[in-house]
Amino acid sequence: MLPVTFRGTMSGRLEALWSKRAHRGPMDAREEATLVPEQGMVGSVGRSKRRQVTLLAVEAWQVATTELGHDVDPSLRRANLLISGVELANTRGRVLRVGSCRLAIGGELTPCERMDEAAAGLQATLTADWRGGVFAQVLEGGTVRVGDRVEWETTAVDVVPG
Repeated sequence: MLPVTFRGTMSGRLEALWSKRAHRGPMDAREEATLVPEQGMVGSVGRSKRRQVTLLAVEAWQVATTELGHDVDPSLRRANLLISGVELANTRGRVLRVGSCRLAIGGELTPCERMDEAAAGLQATLTADWRGGVFAQVLEGGTVRVGDRVEWETTAVDVVPG
């Protein structure tokens, strides 16, 4: 795999969706999902008031797996939304529009030991530069679909404190 250089833009695309049936359960690929304020993704467990949905950027994942030297399926990161074209690092408080939904970025996801179960050393490579993704609260819900436009709004919001 060739090294990836990311030149973040203001808009991108929703590349994949996953939901989780049970704690530590498998991630199920979906073509569409419903996001609900104060709840997150309908049919996915492991949500909280603060961490309603999780997002991962394709480009950050590619940088991490290239550094690791292994091609690892991004579903193993266990995020709900996989996006491209939008950089997630240092975006706490920013609002991301995914299709018709609005998400307030709450902060960085801390990679856990489960990442090393997926590939030895993955946890460490995801730690730098928010490569492991972000968590968000749903401000405005609706249905999101693979292929939807993803873009930053110009305003920031207060997010639920962590």
